[in-house]
Amino acid sequence: MGFLEPELPVVDMAEWSKGTRSERIRPMARHWAEVGFGTPVALHLFYVGKICLYVLGGWLIVLCTRGIDGFTSVGDWWSEPIVFQKAVLYTLLFEVVGLGCGFGPLNNRFFPPLGSILYWLRPNTIRLPPWPGRIPLTRGTNRSVLDVALYAALLVMTVIALLSNGTGPIPELATTVGLLPVWQIVAVLVLLAVLGLRDKVIFLAARGEVYAPLVVAFLFTGVDSIVAAKFVFLVIWMGAALSKLNKHFPFVISTMMSNSPVFRRKSLKRKFFEDFPDDLRPGRLSRLFAHGATAVEMLVPVALFFSHGGLVTAIAAVVMVGFHLGILTAVPMGVPLEWNVFMIFGVLVLFVAHADLGVGDLHHPVLVALLFVVIAGIVIAGNLFPRAISFLPGMRYYAGNWDTTMWCVTPSAAAKIGRGIVAIASMPQAQLERFYGKDRAQIPMYMGYAFRAMNTHGRALFTLVHRAMPAGRENEYTITDGERICSTAVGWNFGDGHMHNEQLIAAMQQRCRFEPGEVRVVLLDAQPINKGTQEYRLVDAATGEFERGFVYVADMVTRQPWADDVPVHVRAPA
Repeated sequence: MGFLEPELPVVDMAEWSKGTRSERIRPMARHWAEVGFGTPVALHLFYVGKICLYVLGGWLIVLCTRGIDGFTSVGDWWSEPIVFQKAVLYTLLFEVVGLGCGFGPLNNRFFPPLGSILYWLRPNTIRLPPWPGRIPLTRGTNRSVLDVALYAALLVMTVIALLSNGTGPIPELATTVGLLPVWQIVAVLVLLAVLGLRDKVIFLAARGEVYAPLVVAFLFTGVDSIVAAKFVFLVIWMGAALSKLNKHFPFVISTMMSNSPVFRRKSLKRKFFEDFPDDLRPGRLSRLFAHGATAVEMLVPVALFFSHGGLVTAIAAVVMVGFHLGILTAVPMGVPLEWNVFMIFGVLVLFVAHADLGVGDLHHPVLVALLFVVIAGIVIAGNLFPRAISFLPGMRYYAGNWDTTMWCVTPSAAAKIGRGIVAIASMPQAQLERFYGKDRAQIPMYMGYAFRAMNTHGRALFTLVHRAMPAGRENEYTITDGERICSTAVGWNFGDGHMHNEQLIAAMQQRCRFEPGEVRVVLLDAQPINKGTQEYRLVDAATGEFERGFVYVADMVTRQPWADDVPVHVRAPA
């Protein structure tokens, strides 16, 4: 790959353009298998620089705390409990502003590189309340001045907490600096909760499943706050491992390793597949990585939690730091880079610096146990009922098992979206054409299709789009990943189909008034952990659902990325 130019597939455009969608995806999938997206080196360095700025920003904020001094005297203050508190709030702020997950070109966000704050400080953008029929004062999808004020208040309150001093000595934590004032913690939690009930996208963008429970842990006093935070980390790791007990995860590994800037040799990347270039199912090396990563994430945190120092803690900590460095250096799609840096810091502060603190030191074990039961219960429910619970609080990180959608949009509908939606970013195809040029934009667009197809659900999505579009009219539509639509419409996306399901379809229909047939959407639910199927629905934006049914996961994992012939089992045809 070049330093400034991407390494894109070389095809005969005239011949390639004559093929079916499946035939055009095939060379893209093969290119992905041995090159990845072909990201230029300069772009990876850009993200490295962003991580450095994230670390530097946190460093300077910590030094604003009374009792913590010395830019280069990190060894004197890095393990202070208030430093960890500020790391949590700082990363929450970093994410909810839009600088973390989903930022920039590696998430297909070019102009501008973020949405988030640019949308959520602007009235009349789309908001998506999680339970508008159950929670009073949350109905509607239009962002009001009140919503803007609440979001601004969250930003301001978080900054106030970041610039605050500790409350004084806490002997049991061996600190003279102390912890943040409880009223600030309560204020941040209340604002985040109210915002989340008004707009689930903001809560998810703040990575509320990680940072909200950690902020709740700060409500406890002394030792309890540290041990409660350890429990939160334990649920994050083991919950993610639980969700990877499926047939999808090896596909994630092969796709991610192909895109990794660390694995540069094409010959090595090919080994992650069964028989490159004809059989691009995950090979033995992918399965070894997948099973090994799942075992590490499930078992090592237990040793880390219950060992209280010494060799076992040291080994477990090194393994978990290496685990997150592995994810970080692979530069996964969605670019959750700073999150992995935070998790590494959490390993060092909670489990190394405070290795001696455990369950036996709790003053209020029932309250801490209640926090554990709630967040662990959400993870279990999210794996049993994925349609009801986002893959983020369900901890289905990189499990390959997500709710996904594919939107079939006519040119007339794309024009209506441009006129009817209050947005900062243009439609995905327009962004690609602006960045690559109109002629070359088809290549990265199909590379995006290939990425989706390399995951198991891609086989089902590209099968179902044939059923979604009216017979004989497929050439009229541009097939767009729901994540890209979500990025344009609500300002943030991170692999979560809950943000571009029927609720977003209805919100866009209200604003754009699509005609029947102008927008057709395939919605594919994730696989419940206790079943071997994935449910789907086909929806016309103007007339509603017209088909539903299911596909077997076993039929998806045996097919190649360019397949669009997965057997479909219809439950309710039009």
